[in-house]
Amino acid sequence: MRITQGTFSFLPDLTDAQITRQIEYCLDKGWAVGIEYTDDPHPRNTFWEMHGNPMFDLKDPAGILMEINDCRKTFPNHYIRVTAFDSTHGVESVVLSFIVNRPKDEPGFRLIRSEEPGRSIRYSIESYAVAQRPEGARY
Repeated sequence: MRITQGTFSFLPDLTDAQITRQIEYCLDKGWAVGIEYTDDPHPRNTFWEMHGNPMFDLKDPAGILMEINDCRKTFPNHYIRVTAFDSTHGVESVVLSFIVNRPKDEPGFRLIRSEEPGRSIRYSIESYAVAQRPEGARY
């Protein structure tokens, strides 16, 4: 199962040259770039772990790519994404994010069905990564 979150997620994985071009675009806009990783890519899991600090003052795409490669080396079996933060007054939010690393075998999700009062049925999803290794055992 291929996780489709963020920009470019329906395209093939980006090459390092393509990642560098996207970082250049972000830096040209004046956005701060950050690198995040997780083993639980649940769609509602918006708070991934930060790899280092956000790079507010770094203006060289090669330096950011070096940090991405360091994160890939440290967490080869995790999802890694690049985020771009626009600090402009009135925006102050992540304006772009894209995945730059995926585990070799993406775990996927399972659908959980629960019956509620009044014959209502609710559905939720749970990551197989979480089911295999509970939160305390994953870090």
